[in-house]
Amino acid sequence: MIGKLSGRVDYKALDHILIDVRGVGYLVYCSDRTMATLPSVGEAVALYTDMVVREDLMQLYGFTSLVEKEWHRLLTSVQGVGAKVSLAILGTLGPEGVSRAIALGDWASVKAAKGVGPKTAQRIVLDLKDKAPGVMAMGGTIDQAMDGPALDAVVEPAEPAAKSNKTPRKPKAPSGAAAASAGALSALGNLGYGPSDAAAAVAEAAGNNPEAGEPELIRAALRLLAPKG
Repeated sequence: MIGKLSGRVDYKALDHILIDVRGVGYLVYCSDRTMATLPSVGEAVALYTDMVVREDLMQLYGFTSLVEKEWHRLLTSVQGVGAKVSLAILGTLGPEGVSRAIALGDWASVKAAKGVGPKTAQRIVLDLKDKAPGVMAMGGTIDQAMDGPALDAVVEPAEPAAKSNKTPRKPKAPSGAAAASAGALSALGNLGYGPSDAAAAVAEAAGNNPEAGEPELIRAALRLLAPKG
């Protein structure tokens, strides 16, 4: 199983990229959102990958973060959801958007992705709602930028003709929003709130104030969780 690739971009198409890893080319399919963040031809790149092997098919799917990869794994575990639909959902919402939509039971946002009907969107939310807290917590713990020595060790120097004056673009580190949501989720869990209730409250608080830090999210989520009346 191939779980991660580090190499150089050989070429980019609309929905896939060819990564040259020490002379071996790997064709990797990605969501529209991921494709838009990838570096130019000739530059260094690293992607987490998921490999699908069937009798008539062997394909790699690429992700810029472990959270995105985990959502792909969970989405494709839902009946009727294949890799193409999963990438469409991730491309439309992004991993944080998927976390928020599923935690809130917002199947209408999931349905906005190309190829997703209302019944499929409702099934996704129903099947994965209890998984959202765990994936949201991943955002502030193990999601790391993919650069530095690990990438340099695999990527060989480019040929002189392929050299560019541009500084290679590095993959983004985990966002502050993801870390804040994960911290708030952990804090609410420590206060005794159930994972599903806590995830829904944090997702709603983050949606209302995307720039909020962890303390602000905790306070907002606690207000949402407070008994009404």
